Amino acid sequence: MSHRTVLFQGLSPSRSSPSGQQCQAEPGPEPEAEPMVGRPPNPRHLEPPRHLEPPRHYTEPEEAQLVATLQATSVKERSRFGGIFRDHVVDTRQYLDHVRESTAGTQGRPVKLFTNHFRVTSRPQQVTYKYNIDYMPDIEDGKVRTELLLQHKALIGKCHIFDGSSLLLPHKLLSPKMELVSLLKKQVVKVTIEFTSELMPTSPDCLRYYNILFRRILKMMELEQVGRNYYNKREATEFSDHNLVIWPGYVTSILEYETSITLCADVNHKLVRMQTAYDLISALCDGFPAKQDLQEQVAKQLVGSIVSTVFNNKTYRVDDINWEETPRTTFKTSDGAEITFVEYYKTRYDQVVTELNQPLLISKGKWKKSQRDTPQEPVLLVPQLCNLTGLTDDLRKNYRVMRDLALHMRLDPEKRQHELQKLMNAIQTNKEVQQELQLWDLKFDASFLSFSGRILKEVRIFQGRRVFDSHPQFADWSKETRSGPLLNVKSLDHWLILYPTGNYRAASFFLQSLRRVTPTMGISMREAKILEVSDTVQSYTTALENHVSSKTQMVICVLSSEKKDLYDSIKQYLCVSCPIPSQCVIARTLDKPQTLMTIVTKLAQQMNCKMGGALWKVDTGLQNTMFIGIDCFHDIVHRRKSIAGFVSSINQELTQWFSQCLFQESGQELVNGLKACLEAALKLWCKHNLFLPQAIIVYRDGVGDGQLQALLDHEVPQIESSLKSVYPKDSGVKLTFIVVKKRINTRFFVESEGRLRNPLPGTVIDVEVTKRQWYDFFIVSQSVKDGTVTPTHYNVIHDTVRFTPDRIQCLTYRLCHMYYNLPGVTRVPAPCHYAHKLAYLVGQSIHQEPHHSLASRLFYL
Repeated sequence: MSHRTVLFQGLSPSRSSPSGQQCQAEPGPEPEAEPMVGRPPNPRHLEPPRHLEPPRHYTEPEEAQLVATLQATSVKERSRFGGIFRDHVVDTRQYLDHVRESTAGTQGRPVKLFTNHFRVTSRPQQVTYKYNIDYMPDIEDGKVRTELLLQHKALIGKCHIFDGSSLLLPHKLLSPKMELVSLLKKQVVKVTIEFTSELMPTSPDCLRYYNILFRRILKMMELEQVGRNYYNKREATEFSDHNLVIWPGYVTSILEYETSITLCADVNHKLVRMQTAYDLISALCDGFPAKQDLQEQVAKQLVGSIVSTVFNNKTYRVDDINWEETPRTTFKTSDGAEITFVEYYKTRYDQVVTELNQPLLISKGKWKKSQRDTPQEPVLLVPQLCNLTGLTDDLRKNYRVMRDLALHMRLDPEKRQHELQKLMNAIQTNKEVQQELQLWDLKFDASFLSFSGRILKEVRIFQGRRVFDSHPQFADWSKETRSGPLLNVKSLDHWLILYPTGNYRAASFFLQSLRRVTPTMGISMREAKILEVSDTVQSYTTALENHVSSKTQMVICVLSSEKKDLYDSIKQYLCVSCPIPSQCVIARTLDKPQTLMTIVTKLAQQMNCKMGGALWKVDTGLQNTMFIGIDCFHDIVHRRKSIAGFVSSINQELTQWFSQCLFQESGQELVNGLKACLEAALKLWCKHNLFLPQAIIVYRDGVGDGQLQALLDHEVPQIESSLKSVYPKDSGVKLTFIVVKKRINTRFFVESEGRLRNPLPGTVIDVEVTKRQWYDFFIVSQSVKDGTVTPTHYNVIHDTVRFTPDRIQCLTYRLCHMYYNLPGVTRVPAPCHYAHKLAYLVGQSIHQEPHHSLASRLFYL
């Protein structure tokens, strides 16, 4: 799911495939909102149980270099709200003098577009005053901090915005520093209000407060905060047959763009199961009477899942199960008193815990990417008070479930506009909301922002002697690519097929179909060695040990089911121990006559690529240029090492790619070791071409909000250092570094026959919703059958090649045609897609560095 944009630091979205075919409203578990570690829902700080590893600590990389830029933002504010606002003040365009005048292109056919942005038509024009708020003793609970401050509402006034640590006022207080006394359950708390700065109306910090104000407005409209977003439970849709409920909601942000400040609003959905964690544990008790088996199954079902507390809607990820303690366990409250979990929930939330022998869930706290120095103390949760969220694997495989959910969650442009217009109308007609907005003179346009975009020319596909255009509407050439010889074919001379007992029919169908489709593609194929194995890892690996030779080009493994451990073990063996390109296929997919030929055609193309062949090519318009893709995979379930995937083109035609993996600390987004990666890539390029490339173009995916300055300070210098060590001093080698972002909330629409529809593939946007301080643009490259298409955002942060806007936009769009796993246009350029596939395979299945002999093959497709 990629329709959730991060508003504040620490609230980062989950990873998803960059595939152009993925719908933005795809149901699935959401990443959890940040728990208030140590305060909620039980205020007890716990040492990690003996069976748990101590939680790792994370720090914001390169934080010191941002201090000067954000002088007006306190340390606590940066830790809570940094994210997109830190990126917002990074001016990368100031170093790109070739686009100082304009970042807008001119090529393509003009088209009128609409976007889900609402212009801010009025905002405060006077200076505002910022105060820091401190508590003694310190109070961590944000709601309690607000309640304590509002005991002095007569002093600070009705018109104020408070974020938990700082206060924004339209007027100055009587004294620059005031020490006040508040009461918390008869306990005296000293509240210190101290003036820190004046904020001009144009200050980026003001935008942060406008976002806080808007979240307050959503609460006033009786929307409930769950995780990071707000939902309308009154309009929830229940699916009793599936024990699921969908809460409709919104994700919003107010930011400054090219010519104005706008409110970006998008529709969001929260999927909750009508089942508590305790319900699941109880159901498993019936099927697994043995204690050890039960505990293993509970851990398998719950660890890594997201739960939502029934008493305050906070979401947590389950990291472990504590079988040693129960709700009857006592702990010390902040005032030193001993209390059980049962008593605490009754007193604090009026929640009755009836099952006294249930275990407790352990959450180590929000998985804060790249914040290794932030203490994370585990939180204990009572299963009975935790609703399960997201979909199980069984539900995902259920066609009826997915169909029913898609009808409600995949909104087409018309439905999306209707829901967003309903939100804006509610804001305009709600008197209480309007009074709150009038206090700050904040007004919004009620209609979508409109402007002109451009549709780029269709890209020509070259496949052998055949040349054809991608379909202008569907961005697909699957029919063309399977009806003639491929660009570069590899013959199947020495290869194996392994199938489990009872699945000979599937293996036979596969082989027969392969003989039918390969001649048209130009692939010659000798007889395969077919081996029957039992459905175990040992059986597969033993057969491979006995029958693989130095001549073996490809191994096909037919699998009886989607057993992850079996798949992982086979891939690990064939990528590390016995490096041979391999293809795994589930037997049941070969038992469907209506789709068999299509599936086998796809498999034949994949096999050809994995053996070093190529399917098609496009003309990039550049010579002597290496393209690089970088992406990261984070295992948020098991918290294993993060994997950075690095791929680089080897030849001029972009049909061969070199790959490397870097293992990093869990959650680390910034990549170390790029210097060595690029040096190895340049060495291989030189071996293939007998000269070094004159330009390096990097597409960097997988970057979280708040990392822009860190990329400039950490990753770009590594690449420059590598170039200095490889190239002669006056070589003139050029470097362009582009940040690719998929998880955005901006959507674009065109009007046709009185209805809003998705833009055509190749639509580019570089005005109005781009930023003055960036060299950025959006491209809608892919086509979607259902729902609303999501554009991809590109930000050129370093460019000594000196690309014009037209040239970099056309180049980027052409690269979206070069991903060999899809005969169509993808959502991100091929280098990003390959880096993602590589990092995902290594992070999910192999967990080791692949053998170096596979480095120049697309073995990870």
